Amino acid sequence: MELSQIPEFMGLSVLLGLLALMATAAVARGWLRAEERSGRPACQKANGFPPDKSSGSKKQKQYQRIRKEKPQQHNFTHRLLAAALKSHSGNISCMDFSSNGKYLATCADDRTIRIWSTKDFLQREHRSMRANVELDHATLVRFSPDCRAFIVWLANGDTLRVFKMTKREDGGYTFTATPEDFPKKHKAPVIDIGIANTGKFIMTASSDTTVLIWSLKGQVLSTINTNQMNNTHAAVSPCGRFVASCGFTPDVKVWEVCFGKKGEFQEVVRAFELKGHSAAVRSFAFSNDSRRMASVSKDGSWKLWDTDVEYKKQQDPYLLRTGRFEEAAGTAPCRLALSPDAQVLALASGSSIHLYNTRRGEKEECFERVHGECITDLSFDITGRFLASCGDRAVRLFHNTPGHRAIVEEMQGHLKRASTDSTRQRLQQKLTQAQETLKSLGALKK
Repeated sequence: MELSQIPEFMGLSVLLGLLALMATAAVARGWLRAEERSGRPACQKANGFPPDKSSGSKKQKQYQRIRKEKPQQHNFTHRLLAAALKSHSGNISCMDFSSNGKYLATCADDRTIRIWSTKDFLQREHRSMRANVELDHATLVRFSPDCRAFIVWLANGDTLRVFKMTKREDGGYTFTATPEDFPKKHKAPVIDIGIANTGKFIMTASSDTTVLIWSLKGQVLSTINTNQMNNTHAAVSPCGRFVASCGFTPDVKVWEVCFGKKGEFQEVVRAFELKGHSAAVRSFAFSNDSRRMASVSKDGSWKLWDTDVEYKKQQDPYLLRTGRFEEAAGTAPCRLALSPDAQVLALASGSSIHLYNTRRGEKEECFERVHGECITDLSFDITGRFLASCGDRAVRLFHNTPGHRAIVEEMQGHLKRASTDSTRQRLQQKLTQAQETLKSLGALKK
């Protein structure tokens, strides 16, 4: 290169260097503005981590803490909402009230089972005891009849596990899983489990057409083929005699599980069927004395049945009442619960609940968007005072106002027919108590 060209070359290099510096400054200024608009500290990388461990600031730590926070639970309020039980960190799939009425068990995909005290339902704080499920989580839970144990269905293990409840000196409980789980027998996902209140057998039902009857020690006593294409729901009757199922057929099939005088298993025999729907039955439930059953179908109707029949004499159940529930014809999950006295029918579709008076067939209450997701379980407590539902990370408890109204109507009718003063006095006392309850809830109809 000639000496005369050196000054020109140096001038060109200086000019290019100045342009590069100006471009870098402009890009940096734009990046800083973008960081300010996003609310992220300028020293923090886009992936949420600082470039240097030693350069973390208070603002960075606050920002990272916000990013780790769990999404807020679904908010729901209603004048008849009695309580919301919130201790699970995962979605609740099933719940069960103990036969003595003292406890409510819930299971969720957070690998825990929670045992709640029912006496705390109307308190500000709701205490619960936790049982952990190691390396798995429970999808279904049921109390034993003596309330000293509970069984769960394991999602990954595909089997039953028994937990024993041992009372401690401080009044709490210790939960211990039995050494061995039940053997794997089902070939399809299990949708329901149950224990007879006689303590004689356990029932499991899968989504094909199989229902298994087990001994308490894990031996299969009988296999039932429901012939309903696919089972959608199954249950053990509160009396402990019957097992029922429904599926893609327009009926509910009921079997009796028979035992001998010495308690030995004998056989499972077909008892009766609930026939009358024109499409698949989506769910059903028993009353507390097993003398009534309710069903809901994809044909958009619900039915109440008198099942206090002598089926061995070829007596069929009687249809007592039918009503419309068009939501059952849709694709959203559908649940059904019958109050212990069969006076109130609760139907859930999606995340909403509808309550019907079974005597008149009229809808009395409706709770919309109760949960953030579809309702997975629905149940009355054994007293009939509360209706419980779950579908996200909370259990919501409602006052059963239709049940109190049904008591008022029943007592008023009995008072008109009462023949003695003592009877009138007793009926009047029950009537007044129900009216006062409704008044306190703002649900007394004039």
